[in-house]
Amino acid sequence: MDSDQFRKAAHSAIDEIIDYYDTIEKRRVVSNVEPGYLQKLLPDRPPETGEKWEDIQKDIESKIMPGLTHWYASPSSVV
Repeated sequence: MDSDQFRKAAHSAIDEIIDYYDTIEKRRVVSNVEPGYLQKLLPDRPPETGEKWEDIQKDIESKIMPGLTHWYASPSSVV
C-alpha cells in the first residue's frame, strides 16, 4: 500500500466510524450470534496477498459487526 492508497483507506475508515455513530440507534444493542460464529466465516489461513481495503471494510460490517454489542453512552451521560 503506497501513501496515496493509505490516505484513501484512512479517510474511508474515518467515514465508516462516522457512519457507525450516525446509525448506531438502528443496530441491535446485543448480538444475536452464537459463540464461535466468526471462526466459521474466516478462512483457515491468512491470504497469501493483501486484500483491497474496500473488501476488508465489507468483511468488518458483514462478519464482525454482528458479533458486537452496540451500546453508546454519550459523554454527557457519563459522569
